[in-house]
Amino acid sequence: MSWWAKGLIFENCMCTLVCPGHMHFSQLCTHERCKGYWALRFDDGACGAVSLRGQRAFIVFDSPQRMIDGGWTQRLIVDPIATADQRAALETILLGRAGGPWEKLHGFVATDLPTEYRPIEMSDEGETKRASIADRLQTIVSQIRGRDKTKPVLFENCFNQIHASTQVIALGDTEYKDEAITINTTQTHGLFSNFDWKVA
Repeated sequence: MSWWAKGLIFENCMCTLVCPGHMHFSQLCTHERCKGYWALRFDDGACGAVSLRGQRAFIVFDSPQRMIDGGWTQRLIVDPIATADQRAALETILLGRAGGPWEKLHGFVATDLPTEYRPIEMSDEGETKRASIADRLQTIVSQIRGRDKTKPVLFENCFNQIHASTQVIALGDTEYKDEAITINTTQTHGLFSNFDWKVA
């Protein structure tokens, strides 16, 4: 299946300012478990004939300290604005069934919790990204200050399956809870970038 997508991705997890697992899954994360999320805003894209424009989704995860060891638990949450076809397309892509970066990432997942369909609110204020999910999540991610306060602090040429090669370093606060995963962070690892994925 061919698909492509462009948009915004931001994240927050329990690690200190730079998550070691973000640099490489073989590195030890800050705590015995790494819990966090990836927030996705699809500005454009298509899966086959199904448009992805305007869709919003979250992947919430719980992984071991050494992420490469696998055994992750994760949950996909999709905004119910998606049609039945769009829901199926987002599940196909983000649960690793359609190739590309999410197929590689899903290789570390042992347990997919049932997909939920809940209203997702996102705002992009440039230096700050915010999101909320009804009865589930509140989060804010803000870029850190550099020497030149007019510019973000960046990772450049950083290899990552789902982010762009240039990523803005940030700090985040998150409260999330479902029956399997609980996340509480204050000023911990955050990032954001503009993704551009394509599978021919």
